[in-house]
Amino acid sequence: MSAAAPVIRRVAVVGTGVIGASWAAFFLARGLDVTATDPAPGAEQRLREAVQRHWPTMQRMGLVDGASLERLRFDAELERALDGCDFVQESGPERADFKADLYARMDAATPPRVLLASSSSGLPVSGMQARCKTPQRVVLGHPFNPPHLIPLVEVGGGDATSPDSIQRAMDFYAALGKRPIHVRREIAGHIANRLQAALWREAFHLVDQGVASVSDIDTAIAHGPGLRWALMGPFMNLHLSGGQGGMQHLLEHLGGPIESWWRDLGNPAMTEALKDSVVQGVAEARGMRREEELERTRDELLTDLIRAKAQGSLF
Repeated sequence: MSAAAPVIRRVAVVGTGVIGASWAAFFLARGLDVTATDPAPGAEQRLREAVQRHWPTMQRMGLVDGASLERLRFDAELERALDGCDFVQESGPERADFKADLYARMDAATPPRVLLASSSSGLPVSGMQARCKTPQRVVLGHPFNPPHLIPLVEVGGGDATSPDSIQRAMDFYAALGKRPIHVRREIAGHIANRLQAALWREAFHLVDQGVASVSDIDTAIAHGPGLRWALMGPFMNLHLSGGQGGMQHLLEHLGGPIESWWRDLGNPAMTEALKDSVVQGVAEARGMRREEELERTRDELLTDLIRAKAQGSLF
């Protein structure tokens, strides 16, 4: 982090659902004090169970040296939980009206130096900061699920966010080992979710048109382009597909066909019949495996992949 930035030792995690609990585990593993808050009944117990569940994965990744679960505190009262924090990571309900009220309260309860970061997967920051007296410190800090494992964090701002706040947030996440990227202007879904949505649209279309089963589509990605995408993004993969001529050669020879594929992509409607087909297809592909088993296996493989990428990452 920059020399002028306030030192961040205590993070307040606001909202302790799936994303908030994952953030809490990550911040604890990086040696920070964490105060979490959520008004829902039973929230503290669910949070502590989730953090305990994530902790072995954190240990396997070598992230818990000097870290302790004893540094997690919970307070159902928002203002008390924010007292003394240096950074806020908000992961509350994805509703614009709720966020505006929440940020007004958080803004009133914290000093202006404290960044207020939202995990929102698609809402604009401008609406969140609209009722804040110090809106310049409200930023987007959208992780990719699960935050305790996936390095990506999308950082951006609203109409009133200062460039300094965006840079401070990016520096903070980078210092913890995340890979922050800058969302340069507000757009629904930010960056990664829009890219996902484009793939989902065609996946649903192929099911709807009877081109492929749910299982075959998942296989096509997981054992095809998904393997390459885990190493390099779409543009660099295209560049390598062009051989010695790289991207220039590829676009000269395949630009036309790619454009024709774009024109032929589907635009499915989320009908009840399509939803039923996808739900049934997922059930058939899952078989007897429980969600807990799938999640555990996913996290184990993700851990190995992330550690391998850290040893020899291309980017």
